[in-house]
Amino acid sequence: MRYRMIAIDLDETLLNSDLQISPRNKAAIREAVRRGVKVTIATGRMFCTSIPYVRDLELNVDWPLIIYHGAMITTTESRRVIYHRPIENSLATAIVREAEARGYHVNIYFDERLFIREENESSRFYNRIAPIEPEVVGPLGPFLERQGASPTKITIIIRSQEELDKAEAFFTTAYGDRVAVLQTRPSFLEITDRRATKGQALRRLAEREGIRRDEIIAFGDSCNDLDMLTYAGLGVAVANAMPAVRRAADLVTAANDADGVAEVIEKYVLL
Repeated sequence: MRYRMIAIDLDETLLNSDLQISPRNKAAIREAVRRGVKVTIATGRMFCTSIPYVRDLELNVDWPLIIYHGAMITTTESRRVIYHRPIENSLATAIVREAEARGYHVNIYFDERLFIREENESSRFYNRIAPIEPEVVGPLGPFLERQGASPTKITIIIRSQEELDKAEAFFTTAYGDRVAVLQTRPSFLEITDRRATKGQALRRLAEREGIRRDEIIAFGDSCNDLDMLTYAGLGVAVANAMPAVRRAADLVTAANDADGVAEVIEKYVLL
């Protein structure tokens, strides 16, 4: 099988524990691109916190980037938005009001900006992972109502796993018919429009390029990667992936700290 497209999650998959792309992973991806393979990053991050890693790969191509868990597809250099599926304003406002009433820290994202109620330990924790200066606007429910904006993503940060599980169950029961509610890494509950997933975004890109599912490799570690791995002809979980992701994958490769992405590209694309 000749693979023509590769989709790669960033955090805990391509990035190692130091939030860097290893030299071996870089070399494998660059060689795949040189041979004509379409490589896209598929991440929950914003454009501004994703693009430094794309630039680090030095691919020198204006290729679509899947961001916000699939809620947006935008090109890397020209920044042309190919697809955008935000959360409708009144629905987002209801979710944010409920989260704030429960005392949770909430991030909301629109116009490539991050808005928070206040700076606190949760906001500083997030900034260490995805460095971006947030805009402090006070209570977010009233702010969303005033703005009339439809956010691309909502992130709820809860440091207790027990409370995070409770929040996931609540928001899934209350809003799961209209939004996707996923734990993406410890402490993060991320919410997007139900139709905005990495798998659906990957399908859009593949159809746009005339690439079949069985010509795609996808890499991931978290539940937000599941439908992308299922869609691809070869769905690959890194060894450090969540158990459900490892079970669903066609193949389990080495961990993110052991060049798992390169291991598969070298074997299935470059040989």
